[in-house]
This record gives sequence, structure tokens and C-alpha cells, in this order.
Amino acid sequence: MLEAFGWGLLAQSSLLVGGLLVCWVTVPSKLVGILGGFGAGAMIAAVSFDLLPESMEHIEAWQTGVWMLVGVAVFLVADAFVEKRFGSAGSGGAMGIIVGSVVDGVPESLILGIQVGVGIPISLGFVAAIFISNFPQAIAPSADLARSGWGPRRLGQVWLLVVLACGVAAAIGFLGTDLSAAVHGDRAAALAAGGLLAMLTNSLMPFSFERGGPLAGAATALGFCLAVLNS
Repeated sequence: MLEAFGWGLLAQSSLLVGGLLVCWVTVPSKLVGILGGFGAGAMIAAVSFDLLPESMEHIEAWQTGVWMLVGVAVFLVADAFVEKRFGSAGSGGAMGIIVGSVVDGVPESLILGIQVGVGIPISLGFVAAIFISNFPQAIAPSADLARSGWGPRRLGQVWLLVVLACGVAAAIGFLGTDLSAAVHGDRAAALAAGGLLAMLTNSLMPFSFERGGPLAGAATALGFCLAVLNS
């Protein structure tokens, strides 16, 4: 279980690093948009070539679709809560991306824990891809939050909670394999895919274009292509 917890922390720890980086390095707004676009492209590739194949390998297509809609619902409910708390613009928009990081990272970590539990070797390439793609995903909203007055302590607390949640999810995935040999992570993969697609449309891609302009679209294509090459 500790091994699974460690893998979950390691894969998602770049969220904390990227989230705190903006407190000491000034990131221009245009670059924030470009980085957000790059992260969006990597996520689209993850949905297409990692999460959906993982889900459809073990359950029927209609079940994958249902669990994707569950993921959409989870994101929309959480995002609505964030908008009510922070507003729909400014820090609220940035927090919506953080919500997407949770919807993405927790099921992703659950799958890692399941792989450890069933004895499937963890692909260092897969972990590296998660680690690297998390940087723009964390930098983009954190830069806006820092401009809104969030300091290192507050940003660190938010991202640390996200990373710890992912570690716990990996441990739960590991424990789940002790309860049932049928645990594969297929539903978690579909849930993450649906939540990510909703977050990309509602939060990250509009956020990126608003700040990066046309270059955000080019960065999205680049992020997608590089992620495909590493898949």
C-alpha cells in the first residue's frame, strides 16, 4: 500500500512544484495562456489514448459513456461550488482548473494503485508523462491566483491537498485489488475522461485563449503531438 501511495504522490507532485513556482518566478500572462494550451493538448491525448482505451478494454462502450457522464457531473457540481465561492472570473476561473486537476488526478492515481496491486509493472514513461504535463496545468491557474493576492502558503496548501488526495487514491486503488480480483480501474478511467473533457471546454481552453491568443491553439496542437509521441 505504501508503494502505491508513493507512486501516487510522485506522479502528481509536480502540481505542487508548478503551483509554487509562480510565487518566485514571474510568468507573463501570454506565456500562462500558451502553457495552458500545451497542457490542454496533453490532456486531450491522455483522454484519447490512455483513459478511454483503459476503460473500453474491460467494460462495454455504453458503460464507458455512462461513467464519462458521471465524471462530467462530478466536475460540474464541484465547479459550480467553486464559482459560488470565488466567482466565475478571476480566481474562480483558475479554481475551476484546479477542480479539473482533482477530477483528473484522483482517478489517474487510483489506476496507478490498482496496477501496483495486481503486479503490473509501472511504466516510468507513463509516470513521467503525468509529471511533466502537470506543470502547465498547475502554473496556469496558480499565476492568476498569485496575481489575485494568493501567497505561497495558501497556494501550497491547495496543491498539497490535491497531491495528498492523489496519494490516498492510489492507496485505495491498491486496497481495492485485495477485495476483488475484478478491479481494473476501467470506471475510474472513464470518469476521469468525462471530467477532463468538461473541464477543458469550460475552464482551461477558454482560460488559455483569453491569455495566449492564437498561440494557445498552436500550443494545444504541440502538447497533443508530444503526448502522442510518448504514449
